[in-house]
Amino acid sequence: MSDTRVATKLSKVDKAAILLLSLGETDAAQVLRHLGPKEVQKVGVAMAHMRNVQREQVVQVMGEFVETVGDQTSLGVGADSYIRRMLTQALGEDKAGNLIDRILLGGSTSGLDSLKWMEPRAVADVIRYEHPQIQAIVVAYLDPDQAGEVLGHFDHKVRLDIVLRVSSLNTVQPAALKELNLILEKQFSGSANSSRATMGGVKRAADIMNFLDSSIEGQLMDSIREVDSDLSTQIEDLMFVFDNLADVDDRGIQALLREVSSDVLVLALKGADEGVREKVFKNMSKRAAELLRDDLEARGPVRVSDVEAAQKEILTIARRMAEAGEIVLGGKGGEEML
Repeated sequence: MSDTRVATKLSKVDKAAILLLSLGETDAAQVLRHLGPKEVQKVGVAMAHMRNVQREQVVQVMGEFVETVGDQTSLGVGADSYIRRMLTQALGEDKAGNLIDRILLGGSTSGLDSLKWMEPRAVADVIRYEHPQIQAIVVAYLDPDQAGEVLGHFDHKVRLDIVLRVSSLNTVQPAALKELNLILEKQFSGSANSSRATMGGVKRAADIMNFLDSSIEGQLMDSIREVDSDLSTQIEDLMFVFDNLADVDDRGIQALLREVSSDVLVLALKGADEGVREKVFKNMSKRAAELLRDDLEARGPVRVSDVEAAQKEILTIARRMAEAGEIVLGGKGGEEML
C-alpha cells in the first residue's frame, strides 16, 4: 500500500486487515475464529499486502469501527494452505503459526466444517473410500465452488453417482451427521449437529455443476440425462450460465463490469450471444462501448478454452457479488439463484 493512499479510499477488507493487525495476535485470533474460511482468506490476503500504513489511516479505521461495530462483510473464498502462506508473509512465521492454530483448530469447528479449510484434493482424499452416501453428504455440505473442485478429483462414474445422490438429498438425520463427524474426528475436532440438517437437493446440485469445468460439466450432464431426463432438465433450469447475464438488471451489470478487466471481458464476449453483448454495451458509456466493439472486431480467432476460462472468471465474480448481496442472479428458469 503506498504512503499516499488515504483511509477513505480503503476497501472494507483493507480496513478489516488494518484493524486486525492493530489489535495484536491474541485479540485478532479471537475475532478471526468467529469467521468462516471465506472471510479469513480474504482478510488474510489483505493483511499480507499491507505496506507503509499511515498512523492517520489506523486512527480513522479505528474510529469507523467504533461507529459501525456489529456490521458484517461478505468476503471471498479461501483454503488452508493459502491462508497459512498469506498470514505467515504478513505476520512472520512465529506469530502466524499461533494465530493460524487458533483459527483453524478452534473448539467450535466440527469435522465437516474443518473440511472447508482444506484444499479440494485433500477433501477428495479424505472421502475417497467412504460410502457414496457419505461422499454425497460431504459434497452437499461444502460451498459449491469447493464442491465442484472436489468432484474434479474423482472419475466420471463416481462424479455421476455423487451428483445424483446430492440431487436426491433433502434432510439428514442427526445420527448420520454424528456418525460422519465421528469418522472425521481423528483428524479434526468436532461435535455433531443436534437437529436435522437441510442440505443437498436439485438446487445444490445445480450450484455445484456451475463450478465444474465445461468439459466435465457437459459430460456429467449427458450422463445425468441418460439416467433421469427430468432431473437433468431441473438442474439445467437452475444453473446460471454466461448467457444468463442478459437477464441481470442494469444496475447489477454495471456493478459487475466495474470488477472485470477489459481483456477478460473482450475474450468472454467473443463467445457470447448477441443478447449478452447488447446488455454489456447498453450499460457502458457510449465511448467505452465503441472501444469495446473495436476491440472485439480487432481480436482475431481465439481458442474456445480461452473464451470459456474468461467466461468462468466473470461468472465467479458474479456469484461472489451475488453472495455479498451486491447483485441478483437468476437461473435459466428465471428463479432467484443467490
